[in-house]
Amino acid sequence: MMKISLRQLGMAAVASGALALTLAGPASASTHSSSGYQFRTLNNTRDLTFNQLLGINNEGVIAGYFGSGAQGHPNQGYRLFPAYGQDNYINENFPGSVQTQVTGLNDLGVTVGFWSTQNNANMVNNNFGFYSADGRYYNVNFPTGNNASPQVDQLLGVNDHDVAVGFYTNAQGNNRGYTYNILTHAFTRILVPGAPVGEAGPSLTATAINNDGDVAGFYAKSSSLTDAFLRLHSGRFVTLAVPGASMTQAFGVNDHDEVVGAYTVGSGSSAVTHGFTWRPGYGFRTVDDPRGKGTTTINGVNNAGDLVGFYTDSAGNTDGMLALP
Repeated sequence: MMKISLRQLGMAAVASGALALTLAGPASASTHSSSGYQFRTLNNTRDLTFNQLLGINNEGVIAGYFGSGAQGHPNQGYRLFPAYGQDNYINENFPGSVQTQVTGLNDLGVTVGFWSTQNNANMVNNNFGFYSADGRYYNVNFPTGNNASPQVDQLLGVNDHDVAVGFYTNAQGNNRGYTYNILTHAFTRILVPGAPVGEAGPSLTATAINNDGDVAGFYAKSSSLTDAFLRLHSGRFVTLAVPGASMTQAFGVNDHDEVVGAYTVGSGSSAVTHGFTWRPGYGFRTVDDPRGKGTTTINGVNNAGDLVGFYTDSAGNTDGMLALP
């Protein structure tokens, strides 16, 4: 699953690691430094071949999952608490689900993600958004009669005001980003200013929201170009594109409007993916885990600038990553 244009359960969103389970001591947690960050590899020993860390809150609690999504290796969600040992993993899976990813969380105990009833060999599975609060789980699916088949609906981030962001995929195969207010149950579409609306509108995925209501994500600038965006609560829409990249995707944003994500350069077998941070007035900075240069994705950032994500190691495994500035 590489090039995260769509984190769909069991589908091609992130680098699929080797499926042979190699047990190596207690929770994998090696530390190394580079480019102003201290990197730490964090893997749940229930599957050392595939872990992704997708969000981190201001208390240092991390949202993620293990399992590649290949048949027999379903995604299984968790939260990971400091000090990040194996005993600090708390399983979190939608009741009755076959697969679950926990994709985001706020500082008040609310988590969001998506789940599936399937774990098919072709890795094409239905998925449905959810949020969890006070130990209870709630389904969230955008109200539309124009769903993809199988249905694709995901929540990817949530702020402390209980406003979540996500997307659904329509029958034409395009993503439709939205916000969802957990308190009022109201949905609001996120659109590219000046772009066509309806079925002709560009595919757009909303991935993160901060406490000011600023939303990050990515959209199809053209048939061959994907750009990231930051839509401010004022309505201003800022396009973010790494020069020379064919794909720039934002996956996280903090209250300082620091945006994180990944960008891709090259094509085919020569394509490489690098993590990035972007800050207003400072621009882009490439952030690669030293053990995964060219395969690093940054998925989440908190107000201290702590980063979480994942990389592919030399053995082909997908490893969870924490980077501290």
